[in-house]
Amino acid sequence: MLHAVIAAATEEAAPNPLIPEPYDIIWSAVCFVVILFFFWKLVLPKMQKLLDDRAEAIEGNIAKADDAQRKAEAALVQYTAQLAEARAEAGQIRDQARTDGQRIVAEHKEAATAEAGRIAASAKTQIEAERQAAVVSLRSEVGTLAIDLASGVIGESLSDDAKASAIVDRFLAELEASEAPVAGKI
Repeated sequence: MLHAVIAAATEEAAPNPLIPEPYDIIWSAVCFVVILFFFWKLVLPKMQKLLDDRAEAIEGNIAKADDAQRKAEAALVQYTAQLAEARAEAGQIRDQARTDGQRIVAEHKEAATAEAGRIAASAKTQIEAERQAAVVSLRSEVGTLAIDLASGVIGESLSDDAKASAIVDRFLAELEASEAPVAGKI
């Protein structure tokens, strides 16, 4: 047994598979430092620049979007104001048209009333002229008939026109005078 212990002691211990050899650790560290230096000096600055450019682009787009939104809101406010102004103007035009329409209707009514008055006055004048013409015509015919009738009753011819006309006029004047009190009572 002692022999076995001595043999075991003289034998080197079996290597641990979890712990690498020191030369592997050294070469791995050298490779890591070279790769780390390469990334630190070349890849990371480019990556940082790329990320910074991207951040600037995103911030620029956000600023542009905010600016566009402010412009859209300003345009909406302006559009709303113009729409309200247009509605107010349309209301004023509508009211003005209504007022003008009423004024035109009133003017036409007034003109029609004046025309109707003028036509009525013209008709009255014409009727009066025709009545006067009829009175003159009737006087002449009544005078002629009266003279013919009186000639027949008297048996004598009343050929003197001036005398006959004076008799007829006197007769008609007496007739009108007697009708005037009768017409006043009616």
